Amino acid sequence: MRISELSVPRALRISPQPHADSRGVFLEWYRPDLLAEVLGHRPPDMIQGNLSVSARGVMRGIHFAQVPHGQAKYVTCVSGAVLDVVVDLRAGSPAFGRWETVRLDDSERAAVYLPEGFGHGLCALTEHATVSYLVSRAYEPEREHSVHVHEPELAIDWPTGADLLSSRDRSAPSLSEVRARGLLTDYRECLALTSGV
Repeated sequence: MRISELSVPRALRISPQPHADSRGVFLEWYRPDLLAEVLGHRPPDMIQGNLSVSARGVMRGIHFAQVPHGQAKYVTCVSGAVLDVVVDLRAGSPAFGRWETVRLDDSERAAVYLPEGFGHGLCALTEHATVSYLVSRAYEPEREHSVHVHEPELAIDWPTGADLLSSRDRSAPSLSEVRARGLLTDYRECLALTSGV
């Protein structure tokens, strides 16, 4: 398993080592001990598993959970392919607003790890794409928020023609609205989550 940091600091790309033979493929897709070596601290316990199935062109995001009680996420695509987007939404972070895309698919079987305070989105690239998420906190609707996927301040480079959004994502606020409402988490608060781990 190879683990490397994305251009968005503290977010990771995980590339598992598949073992293939005539029967199929086996791989380890989640190893918190190896994540800890790269992060310099134990990652939070993943306590809930989520699965989303999306048709081609469906966009989800940009979702984030407020800290405290934010969500670290470990995301992989088990069928099809998605363009996964990681955004630093930690107010005061030197990398605030920086984003990176990672293709997750059922051939390379890479995954991404996002710490608390980060935004997450995706776009389905194949007829159907199934994404599996491990998260560090159970869903708390009052602490879950979003920024519009076409936020000009972020200027995320989405695939052409991809624009199928849920009503929630279609009406998501701008980054400036989210900031004005005090919904973004402070960078230092996010760092403090790992200092005692």
